[in-house]
Amino acid sequence: MKYIIDLHTHSIAGGHAYSTFQENVAAAYAKGLSVYGFSEHAPAMPGGPHPYFFENFKVLPDEYKGMRVLKGCEANIIDLEGHFDLDDSVLARMDYVIASMHLPCVTSGTARENTDCLIKVMDNPAVQIIGHPDDSRYPLEYDRLVQAAGEKRVLLEVNNTSLSPKSFRKGGLENVQTYLSLCKEYGVPVIVGTDSHFAPQIGDFTYADKVLKDTDFPEELVVNTSVEKLREYIRGV
Repeated sequence: MKYIIDLHTHSIAGGHAYSTFQENVAAAYAKGLSVYGFSEHAPAMPGGPHPYFFENFKVLPDEYKGMRVLKGCEANIIDLEGHFDLDDSVLARMDYVIASMHLPCVTSGTARENTDCLIKVMDNPAVQIIGHPDDSRYPLEYDRLVQAAGEKRVLLEVNNTSLSPKSFRKGGLENVQTYLSLCKEYGVPVIVGTDSHFAPQIGDFTYADKVLKDTDFPEELVVNTSVEKLREYIRGV
């Protein structure tokens, strides 16, 4: 597959990544991406930026040498009721929102509680992507999650970093294989994200691509291969 979109990327603004916004944009262009997305961690993540950071996106370009640049965020779910660490008024101004569970920000519940939480999050109109739903430290009921994603038209992410041998997440490969199988069965699209924290990682989907090939996952259900497919989920592309 040819991947022309990467929407899960981080910069030094997030407190634990190592490249600037300008370096990231240049790296995305060099990889031949058609759409690059900037999705910084929201404030509850240790070292994360102040809400003002997200409110000032107007100073950032919408294009770079013809490559579309989207300004989003990775919002932290902060409780099992599905609340975020940014106000809805701020989230609504983003080009897109990745909603994720991170250990510094929310304590895991049972598989049912975690799944109920993510399904509730999908009802927030600002949310288009559920980030890395692959970590066994946050057990999930994948059949329910996949069916809800299809019904609510929210994308589940296949996170390249989760599949790396260096990943700190637990059970990534097995969990991704499980929900890819269900997505294929129910015809539910997915989005691949690098979750890059260093510019050279942007657009490198090596681990995710291998799993997609190994599971014989259909290209038509991978949003990253087409700007037209992305437009069905992300406003303003």
